[in-house]
Amino acid sequence: MASSAETLLQIGDKHVTKGLGRLTEAIITNGEGSYVTLHDGRKMLDFTCGIGVTSLGHCHPKVSKAAANQCMSLVHGQVSIAYHAPYLQLIEKLLPVMPDPSLDSFFFWNSGSEAVEASIKMARLFTRKQNVIVMQGAYHGRTFGAMALTKSKTSYFDGTEPLMPGVFTMPFPYWHQHGLPPSTSEEELVNRSMYQLELLLVQQTSPSQTAAILIEPVIGEGGYVPAPVSFLKGLREVADKHGIMLIFDEVQCGFGRTGKYFATEYSGVRPDMIIIAKGIANGFPLSGVVSRKELTDKLKPGSMGGTYAGNAVSCAAGVACADVMKEEGILENAQERSKELFSALNSLRGNPSVGKHIIDVRGLGLMVGVEFASSATLPYDIAYDANAPKNMASRVAKKCIEKGMYLLTTSIYEVVRFIPPLNISKEDMTKGCKIFAEAVGEVVREG
Repeated sequence: MASSAETLLQIGDKHVTKGLGRLTEAIITNGEGSYVTLHDGRKMLDFTCGIGVTSLGHCHPKVSKAAANQCMSLVHGQVSIAYHAPYLQLIEKLLPVMPDPSLDSFFFWNSGSEAVEASIKMARLFTRKQNVIVMQGAYHGRTFGAMALTKSKTSYFDGTEPLMPGVFTMPFPYWHQHGLPPSTSEEELVNRSMYQLELLLVQQTSPSQTAAILIEPVIGEGGYVPAPVSFLKGLREVADKHGIMLIFDEVQCGFGRTGKYFATEYSGVRPDMIIIAKGIANGFPLSGVVSRKELTDKLKPGSMGGTYAGNAVSCAAGVACADVMKEEGILENAQERSKELFSALNSLRGNPSVGKHIIDVRGLGLMVGVEFASSATLPYDIAYDANAPKNMASRVAKKCIEKGMYLLTTSIYEVVRFIPPLNISKEDMTKGCKIFAEAVGEVVREG
């Protein structure tokens, strides 16, 4: 006889590591489309998608069926023993949608963190150099190597130092990081960031010792801020000039999340490597690094690998996801729902009663952030407002949960992030925007 939900919750409280945080002390018993059902019967509109993973909605029938069918033929075909068909079929599906035709060599792994670490390993092997430049506010994972590259919150690595050496940080062109107002022009932000990169290369890590520049085209845990096109082009020029690998981490912003298959398509900038995960398989563990064959041919056989790397079931799910993206007009839907989401959020920002507390609405596609003013930050921070409600982002997210919608915060600032399914209906988008507006209004009234 199965244990009751109450018993399972007690087991979780007693035996699951305290290192895991949760939005709610609940058990998700079912997921379908844009909704999840909890053990107590509550049906929640999910604007988190498992942190940007179930982009095609929970348990998409075609994806789940492909995985189930694969389970009946081959579950684990270890890639160092022999190829398995789903691995190769997934490459066949992804080649035509890569943001640049030069990206033609694939290595699949399990998680985003692992793929990030694989990319750094490759960059060091390709260049015979060591150091890596990352962005202030970046998030690249919580395994040991990736943790050293993560600069969004100290809570991810506190107490584990010393971290992996050879990592240097530059400011992302986000007004907070330069101590400038939100109205600062993109040109000025980019110029300031590029100048800091120039200083970094002459003061801290010389080009002859720098293997890679690693960046999220839309920075995630740093506040959901898209990288300006001119900034990415500037990074490409610096990388080409000095023989540095330019690596785009599209773990969260890839696979249609921004309204294009990959966020880098907005800039047209070619990365030397692109890191993929999350939406690639709609919930099945799968990640990858894609680079140029001319580079990966330098790798020694056996230097890359992993027991579960490119699992057959996950790859079969990935193949089905690629089919669904094409057959069901997912990108087109994401673009239309994005317009509706931005319209609703900007309308809320224009509301005199609450808009004064909304500093910014930003993002691409269905990867959208709303930043609130803060009365808790240091007075010299430009977002400081003594009259703003305290902890507004987390309070708004909590109100949304009480009203039946999961919503996440992000960054050290007062930011909430919208990550709904890419195939969300017009009706559910309208419902989610209404819940959010009600939550913001209530927090503002409470003060």
